Amino acid sequence: MFASGTYRELGRALAGVIATASLLALYGRGGNAWVLGFVLLLPWLLALDATRTFTGTLLSGWLMSVAYVVAAFLWFGTAVADYTGIGTVPAVLMLCLLSPLLQPQVMVFAVVRHLARRHYHKAWVSGIAGACAWVAVEWLWPKLLGDTLGHGLAAAAWMRQVADLGGAAGISVVLILVNEALAQAVAQRREGLRHLLRPLAVALALPLLMAGYGVLRLATIETALSAPADAMRVAMVQASIVDYEGQRRERGTYAVVRDVLDTHFALSRAAIEHHAADAVLWSETVYPTTFGQPRSEEGAALDREILDFAASANVALVFGTYDRDAAGEYNAATFLAPGSGVIGTYRKTFPFPFTEHVPAWLDGPRLRSGLPWAGSWQPGSGARVMLLRAADGRELNVVPLICRDDVQPGLALDGARLGAQAIVGLSNDSWFTASALGARLHLAVATFRSIETRLPQLRVTTNGFSAFVDPTGAVLASTKIGDRAVLAGEVPLRDPPATLMARWGDWVGAAAGAFLLLLAMASVVRVWRKHSGNAKSTAAMAAAAAKPAGAIAVALLTPGRRIVAALLRICAGTGLLWLALRMLLRDGLQVNSLVQLQIFIGATLLPAVAAWGIQRAFAARVRIDGGMLVLQQRHQRIEVPLDRIVDVRVWRIPLPGTGVDLQLASGARFAPGIAVADVEALQRLLGDAGSPLRPASAGSARRADYATTRAVARWPRLDHPLVKFVAFPLLLALPAFRLHQHVAFGGTFGEYYTYGLAAWLTGLLVWWGAWSIGLMMFAAALRSVVEAVHVAMLPWPTRARAVRRALTMLSRVAFYLGLPAWLAVRLLAG
Repeated sequence: MFASGTYRELGRALAGVIATASLLALYGRGGNAWVLGFVLLLPWLLALDATRTFTGTLLSGWLMSVAYVVAAFLWFGTAVADYTGIGTVPAVLMLCLLSPLLQPQVMVFAVVRHLARRHYHKAWVSGIAGACAWVAVEWLWPKLLGDTLGHGLAAAAWMRQVADLGGAAGISVVLILVNEALAQAVAQRREGLRHLLRPLAVALALPLLMAGYGVLRLATIETALSAPADAMRVAMVQASIVDYEGQRRERGTYAVVRDVLDTHFALSRAAIEHHAADAVLWSETVYPTTFGQPRSEEGAALDREILDFAASANVALVFGTYDRDAAGEYNAATFLAPGSGVIGTYRKTFPFPFTEHVPAWLDGPRLRSGLPWAGSWQPGSGARVMLLRAADGRELNVVPLICRDDVQPGLALDGARLGAQAIVGLSNDSWFTASALGARLHLAVATFRSIETRLPQLRVTTNGFSAFVDPTGAVLASTKIGDRAVLAGEVPLRDPPATLMARWGDWVGAAAGAFLLLLAMASVVRVWRKHSGNAKSTAAMAAAAAKPAGAIAVALLTPGRRIVAALLRICAGTGLLWLALRMLLRDGLQVNSLVQLQIFIGATLLPAVAAWGIQRAFAARVRIDGGMLVLQQRHQRIEVPLDRIVDVRVWRIPLPGTGVDLQLASGARFAPGIAVADVEALQRLLGDAGSPLRPASAGSARRADYATTRAVARWPRLDHPLVKFVAFPLLLALPAFRLHQHVAFGGTFGEYYTYGLAAWLTGLLVWWGAWSIGLMMFAAALRSVVEAVHVAMLPWPTRARAVRRALTMLSRVAFYLGLPAWLAVRLLAG
């Protein structure tokens, strides 16, 4: 488990997790606890540094993910229990079980940091790699509540301003790097003052730079806000009417809707009379039926009442309701203008999973019976800029966000690029009634949308916290949980200053992922050069000279490691098959969206890389030395007497790859299995050295021959995954992407000039990913044919080897030459 195998190390790991979780619990409460963000990971990082094994690191990451959920999101378990009625204890236990899915970045952070430290032996490399892994996972795997460490600095006026450069994710990177620098300082405290001062200087410089930028940015924004401009007075109505479903059961739907509307009419009239409001905002789903498409005569009468109220009051009105089309119903916001009636409807883009929306591929009677609360709303099509139009003709362009829409930066950023002058947030936070901490966190997350876009925000909720948020992220005024109140204020009619986030989009996570990909590629290149004896590298030559003749590359896998790696391989293959079926049955035979790329990365690429990482982490070289079978790992040497090895049993199921188990004369089996590509080479090595091996069974011999034939037929360079699925797809994607840019935008960089660098890079990523996924599916199809023919030929080993080599060569020709030639013919014919 841990390197020393002692309870003391386990205790140290638990102590680090508990200490960090305790700090996180305080940090998550907000306020002045924001300063803890710069030290909260320190105890756990020190415990991770003391954990030497991959398994121990993985266990520590899992424990931290559970502790993270318990420390920061225990309130979410209470909210789930109240919503579903399953009870608090089962809800909290469910959260703990799901913690690797709710907070996956914690485990990936620990693993990436561990692998980077082992490979590069430099603390700064592992620190940057870990920080990048944290935010890249949060970008690839959007979390339910959109949380990240950076949100804890919402109360720090100077510190949070840097979010207009890199969003809350950028602040998370800084916090992690400061924690890493402090951990390095603690580790080097006995190595002299010079070694101590370097990490301390980094830990001090990063917060100072954040604060300095914040001071300058605040001064700039305050100057811009002080310039005279027309304004629109907007009022938000918080009626504090909750538990619609319970009231419906007791009083009937019409009575509840009647009460809700009467309350909102009265509060709205007070807002107009006392605050001279030009526009009035009501919260999410305040009108709990389809507006404009009534289901009954009573519903039609209620629709007319709302229209008549806006017309008679002579104000713009925005309210949460439902919308409907042939695809289904939507959680929506309808915009009314005095004298014009309905001028537009926005549909919620990110409905809450399994409460508002269930994916079609997962939906069905069985799931509905198990989750009776699951809704059937459909997701909307993305950001829209809507008009708040006053009676005198003044107009305010706003981007509406409904509840969970504000936890992801993309919609607000898209709205800013489309010309929005303010954010209108509608939320039904009634499920936070008993959990004010959850509602406060939601408000803190929402404030970052204003910082990133420099747009003021009008956020109205059912029962708290409704708030006015200015472009600096400051909450100028807010209600409390349970208040029945009107909040009113002025919104300037001016365009916001440009921000890097608005130009580039949510770029930090993507950049972090690109950095990790480059780091992984550099690691592969280093290993490749080292093992290929590259004459241009002195280090590689020395390594090659130091390797004994006859050494074979293997991986030592305990049953647990082998099961995990095998499941990851199966997951990767299943994910690719799932994506292929989705494309065949739903999306069409092309990759044309980031959703497909996210499915591919999450369901195929990450499991495959994780499986490869496990095998790399336990890589070894096998050789014979003095009557011993020597298994040499980086930090460990295992010796097995040759005269005790009596059998080499080939794995019946070649997962995560082909391998063998060594049977000893005592009847025991050598503990770790040996994953090896060329099984017969290992058998020859043992036989030539005098190991008393028993004759192999027919089945074992066939499996060994099959594995060896595969290994011999492989070309390390052309068959390398980075060549096949990264470099070659890019070579094909670049001309296709350039052609697309010329057709759609009039030039190679047309999209960049129109929508910014983030949009251009996203387009390139989609094209590159599309080609990569397509080529991977094509390679999988070719591989399936080769494997099927090879298996059919196993009874004839000599012919099987020749057929395998021929088919493998033909598949390479089809992959590298045939597919590009076919595409070229199609382009010329078109």
